[in-house]
Amino acid sequence: MAGFVFRLIPPRPTFMFDMSDDERATMIEHAKYWTALAESGRVLAFGPVADPVAPYGIGIVVADDLAAAEALRDGDPAMRSPHGFQTEIAPMLRLVTPQGER
Repeated sequence: MAGFVFRLIPPRPTFMFDMSDDERATMIEHAKYWTALAESGRVLAFGPVADPVAPYGIGIVVADDLAAAEALRDGDPAMRSPHGFQTEIAPMLRLVTPQGER
């Protein structure tokens, strides 16, 4: 198992403050999806980042390989939506958790 950092980039820098009702519904489904992944142990942490330049979402994922990480991305309601989200996935060189190194 390897660690991956996910970065969810919203369609515009002001998204956190001016999302439409449809976008908000998508984000509710997105949060449910990531919560279920966290409950299953595949996601160690996730949440919005209030970067003053441009807010984004971040997740720390445990997956067998990049293809498995990409499959998690592809199942995300935000990525399946027509709203224009983008995702960056980067492998972690080392992942250390309270349970030890993975």
